[in-house]
Amino acid sequence: MPIATNDYFRYFATAPDMDAWGLAVTAAGRARAQGGVRYPSAEHPFDHMFGWQKGRVLDALQIVLITHGGGSFETAEGGLQKITSGTAFALLPGIWHRYCPDQDTGWDESWVEVRGPLVERLIKIGVFTEKASVRAGVLAFGMEELLNHVHALSRNGPPGFSAPRAAAALAVLAAWECAGREQGRALSRLMRAVGDAECFLSEHYAEAIDVRELAVRMGVAYSHFRRAFKQNTGFSPWQYVLHLRLSHARRLLASTDMTLEEIALQLGFSSAFHLSAAFKRSNGLSPTIWRQKLYKP
Repeated sequence: MPIATNDYFRYFATAPDMDAWGLAVTAAGRARAQGGVRYPSAEHPFDHMFGWQKGRVLDALQIVLITHGGGSFETAEGGLQKITSGTAFALLPGIWHRYCPDQDTGWDESWVEVRGPLVERLIKIGVFTEKASVRAGVLAFGMEELLNHVHALSRNGPPGFSAPRAAAALAVLAAWECAGREQGRALSRLMRAVGDAECFLSEHYAEAIDVRELAVRMGVAYSHFRRAFKQNTGFSPWQYVLHLRLSHARRLLASTDMTLEEIALQLGFSSAFHLSAAFKRSNGLSPTIWRQKLYKP
């Protein structure tokens, strides 16, 4: 039996802090919409009101999770889609949309609205798109609990920008992205190979590694493996190894008195020269100068 939703909604003014942090919560709410009752509630601000016939366009990103019941959601590109319990949908800024609960069942909704430079970047790189603005499987990544955390910070929190509230909303966006990856990959053999390879490389980065041989060991073609690995990690397999080695090099330079030769030997570089060259390409400074600047008064 559905539990009480403890309805509320709250709207926040944006602040300069939003640009520094990249994200701000501008609204959040939770409500139970009974079947056959006017939707949405007339208590919302005028700029957020809409009807099914006309629809609406917002200037911010909203994530809406339906925890019980069901209804309909529509955008121009995505078309009319059925929404069921456990499904979330995204309202993109500048995109026409409309949605409503079923007249018979109603629905329970939990939502957060955000804006900021980070939102713009996520839309630009395709984390949020009009075509794929409905997402199942979000409960498996904790979206309901993450939204509840947003609500706890929003109901009784301070007005305007709040860093903890923004951080909580970012976790909601991350759950959306994770659910999308899971839907897209369906744990195919190639994706399992990428996951296994990432674990292997993170444990053996200091060893001599033949990434083509690794792909063969994983049972996949190297060209497909390399492309999928980069799509999911942001690095080619060898770049991933080099990234790990240089990350550890920075830690050793900052926290030990080890020489470049000793660090190179420990991290799998063929020589101090090769370590220094790779480090300078990545950090813009030689390891020696980088270390000196850490302790320069």
